[in-house]
Amino acid sequence: MSEVLIADDSEFMRNLLREILEEDHQIVGEVENGVEAVEVYKEERPDLVMMDIVMPIRDGIEATDEIKNGDPDATVIMCTSVGQEEKMKEAVKAGADGYITKPFQKPSVIEAIEDAVGA
Repeated sequence: MSEVLIADDSEFMRNLLREILEEDHQIVGEVENGVEAVEVYKEERPDLVMMDIVMPIRDGIEATDEIKNGDPDATVIMCTSVGQEEKMKEAVKAGADGYITKPFQKPSVIEAIEDAVGA
């Protein structure tokens, strides 16, 4: 069972992702900004990070960049809203391994994880 860190400033989105993932994955942390995401990643070394792009203090792109610099083997999937194509390009440059678009459904989340982890 792979370990997952969920980073999203919306409690609703964290809950939604947890419900989708907890059947097949162990949730090792839920955080609401990029600073916490980097800290918990360093502590837990999860197999996967589900990272929102737009978060306070430090956004998901900066957090992904820092996580990937410290651990090039980290797997990060970005969670983005419709219409954030430019931000997605930045996220890919920062090292994101995949992305899902909000509002997301379970099949698209599972598919993104399989694509990223299988890569």
